[in-house]
This record gives sequence, C-alpha cells and structure tokens, in this order.
Amino acid sequence: MTHWQSKRVAVLYGGNSSEREVSLNSGQAVFDALKRLNYDAHLVDTQYDAITQLTALKPDVAFIVLHGPGGEDGRIQALLEALEVPYTGSDVASSAIAMDKVKCKLIWRGLDLPTANYQLFSASSSFEDLSADLGLPFFVKPACEGSSIGVTKVSCSQSFSRALADADRFKGGMLAEAFMSGREFTVPILGGDAFPSISMVPTKEFYDYESKYLRDDTSYLIPSGLTAAREQLIQELAKKAFEAIGCQGWGRVDFIESADGELNLLELNTVPGMTNHSLVPMSLASVGVEFDAIVERILNLVEAV
Repeated sequence: MTHWQSKRVAVLYGGNSSEREVSLNSGQAVFDALKRLNYDAHLVDTQYDAITQLTALKPDVAFIVLHGPGGEDGRIQALLEALEVPYTGSDVASSAIAMDKVKCKLIWRGLDLPTANYQLFSASSSFEDLSADLGLPFFVKPACEGSSIGVTKVSCSQSFSRALADADRFKGGMLAEAFMSGREFTVPILGGDAFPSISMVPTKEFYDYESKYLRDDTSYLIPSGLTAAREQLIQELAKKAFEAIGCQGWGRVDFIESADGELNLLELNTVPGMTNHSLVPMSLASVGVEFDAIVERILNLVEAV
C-alpha cells in the first residue's frame, strides 16, 4: 500500500482557462486510473467555488490536472498551501515562473541553455523593428498560455496585425520569437528522471493547437529519430531546464531544432496533458510504464504531511 491509498484524493480539473476541455479529459483519465487503483478519489471542477468545494471535501492530498492559467501558474498551488493540502507537481514560485515564457527564457539564457531569439513586445511595437531583429518569418505568442493557443506565424505586416490582435486577447503580455524550421521534440520529466523524447510531425505548417488536439494526421515518433548521443543531450537539457526553474515532481520540456540542428528550448509544462493519447504517457509507455503506474508515481512523489 502506498502512503496515499487510504487517504482522500481530490483530482482538480476543468477550471476557467482556454485549455479547459483538455483539462476535463485529462482529469477524468487520472480519476479513472486512481479508482482502478482503489484510491478514494474525488473529482473537483475548479471552474466555480473551488474554495467551497475543497473546504467541504477536506482532501488529504490534491492531484492537480489543471492546464493553463489558474492551474499551472501558481494560483491553485497557493490556495492549496493556504488550506494546508499537499499537492502534485511544482510549487507556487516555480509554477508561476514556468507559465511565463519570457521569465523562463531569461533564466535559461542566464545559464547558457539554448533558446530561440525573442523580443517582448506590446500593441505599440512595430512590425519593422521586430522583423529587423528576428528576421522573417517569426512567431507571435501570448507569454502565459499553453497548448500553442494564440500562436501565429508572421511573414508580413498584415499577418502581424492579425497575430497581435489574437495574442493580445490573453493576459500576461506577448512575445515574438525567431522562426526555426527544424523538428519539434518533447521530453517528459518524472521524479527527477528524463524519459525518451518524442518527435511531433504535423501535416500543418507547425505543431499548433489543431495539430495537438483536433487532427488525426499528426505523427508521433518514438524513438524520435535522434542519435543516441543527441538523445542523451536532449534529456540532459530537459532536466537542466526543469531544475533551473525550480520545478518538482513531473512535467514536460518542449524543444525545436534550428536550421543547423541545434536543440533549442521552447517552453516548460508543469501540468502536461494526461489522457491515454497524451505525450507523457506515450513516452513512458515506450519504456514499459503504463498509464495507471504513471498516475500513481506522480501522486506518490508528494510528501505526506
């Protein structure tokens, strides 16, 4: 028996972010796994009255499966700490930093970890200045969203205007990032270990929200096509990037290749998707770790109070 099996587990899912639908699917999958493992699990949709629900439930531990703002940015973590409920994943500070792509890049660059050139900008920034610095095309992104939400490839002033209007809908600022044409990879982290990289091969121009969740023609390669030496390198970089932000427990680090083959950090996910078709379970399944075992391992990384 594990130290949480006889305890009440709140599975926090849903929420109010633009990734709500993904979170509902992930949370249900985690809840179902915990029930199969005979845990006393309870679903808590944090969209409304999260404090009231948690106060009434009185959980011994919380399994956070909330994606995006409100779930990955330190807010739900701070609430759980105020309620003295231990929880899965990263703490308040590291969650907040990891959610902010600009803050991550500042830390990674300070440690000489590779990441694409970028500029923080506002609605008053000019297309000419950004294109002169970053080249064409470049990407416009909300600084504090996940799942490629609000990401647009910009190749002219007209597409920049549309991209700015799309990204400016979200809180937390915007950044422009230099375009890289190479392959995209992701590396899961669990319990201090990095797991096999996955190469995502979309049929669209880049790996956007539609490619991740709405299309059936995106390919996921495991092995990812990297040589053994480069696989070791990408796993080492993922661990360094994860630890540099102060993250704990589990997560996922995303990369993109530059034209010359250099591996560049894109972003860090502290609460990745957790359905049977998500990237973390996909990677761990390749080394024989099944979905239910992943869920139990994540939960049991939480220290009992």
